[in-house]
Amino acid sequence: MKKITVFISDDHAILRDGLRVLLQAAGDIEVVGEAENGHRVAGEAKRLQPNVVLMDIAMPLLNGVEATRRIAREAPATRVLILSSYSDDGHVQSAIEAGAAGYVMKESASRDLLQAIREVAKGNAFFSPPIAGRMLREWHNRDPLSRPTTLRALTSRQIEVVQLIAEGYSSKQIAGLLVLSIKTVEKHRQSIMDKLNIHEIATLTRYAIASGVVDSNLVHHRPVVRSEAEGSSRI
Repeated sequence: MKKITVFISDDHAILRDGLRVLLQAAGDIEVVGEAENGHRVAGEAKRLQPNVVLMDIAMPLLNGVEATRRIAREAPATRVLILSSYSDDGHVQSAIEAGAAGYVMKESASRDLLQAIREVAKGNAFFSPPIAGRMLREWHNRDPLSRPTTLRALTSRQIEVVQLIAEGYSSKQIAGLLVLSIKTVEKHRQSIMDKLNIHEIATLTRYAIASGVVDSNLVHHRPVVRSEAEGSSRI
């Protein structure tokens, strides 16, 4: 029987290790790789074309929602299954809009994860029972345009740039990570500034956290790095 190929993404090595042990113990699942940030998992998913990607929401460099969006665009045969400690409606809706095939709460992973992987690999959807129950009760009443208007105004690339700025990367570093010219990054920064009417990095960071673009814990993983040309407070 052909095994289900799975790629694991989470920024905590100990959790990746635990997931690998759990999945490898299942006779019908093969772990083909793992990544610690969203930027890398998107690239590896395109290269490896696994059947399923396990995706955490709170990922550095590129959050899980945007990584899911990129995988849906660049590796459409791969199914993304969110595995997260966040289970609120906002995160679930954002993941679905980005193209996720399912959403499993980490607290119930030991019970639900194997079934979820098998279901999404077959082309079905899977949601942890508490999420599914809430969706049945509430989803039909939700406004499909409930995502903040200003966030909808940004392109996927601009959302990537916002996250990296909030995480403390300079324009030069962002250019290197996204394989863009510094001039292109600066154009994105200016466009973001115009669309959001935000002019200070601290304000942009608060916006990124409030909008779910970046997890507050990840903001403190790196010191804010700015060149003299960028200034100390303005983006």
